[in-house]
Amino acid sequence: MSSSISNSAITAVHQVDEHRDDGASKLGMWLFLFTELILFGGLFLVYSIYRLMNPEAFAAGSSHLDVSIGAINTIVLITSSATVAISITAIQLKRKKLAINLLLVTILAAAIFMVNKYFEWGHKFELGLFPGGDAFNVLEGGEKLFYVLYYFMTGLHGLHVIIGAALIGWVAWEVKVGKQTHDNFAFLENAGLYWHLVDLIWIFLFPLMYLIA
Repeated sequence: MSSSISNSAITAVHQVDEHRDDGASKLGMWLFLFTELILFGGLFLVYSIYRLMNPEAFAAGSSHLDVSIGAINTIVLITSSATVAISITAIQLKRKKLAINLLLVTILAAAIFMVNKYFEWGHKFELGLFPGGDAFNVLEGGEKLFYVLYYFMTGLHGLHVIIGAALIGWVAWEVKVGKQTHDNFAFLENAGLYWHLVDLIWIFLFPLMYLIA
């Protein structure tokens, strides 16, 4: 009787494995990331064109950004990309606890990034440098345009950070309960790809927004 149950369980596992298509899953993620690259690539193009049209105004707007916070956030995201990559290696080596801890560190890095962004935006709001604010209303057109693009592009990126952190949290839970294992970690890989995209976008945003003066 027990032998029959064991054979049924093994058969069920094989059936699950037969229907699992990790290649298709990864291809789907790459196609999704491609659409994201088109979105942000278009925004970078728009930003670059308007910057060429208003070089002095964009430089003036950029001078009010906090380069230190931007640099810290860059280091934080680069580090978090490393922890995600190492977590994939850890799960392959059957080091489940290490993989979970690395994913939690990644989530912590996302939280640090967003807290820094909160204080940075908060300071701008205190100064009235936001659409509709007193200081914003007296700026010339080119500088207003810079801040509109700044809030939209960094805000959109921040939304991706939040989504990425939630995704990684979900993956960490799946690792904990055994849904992601050394021979079945496609979801972890896809989450890692998404997080690398978040990192890559910021690597372009930081110099464009903060270092153009």
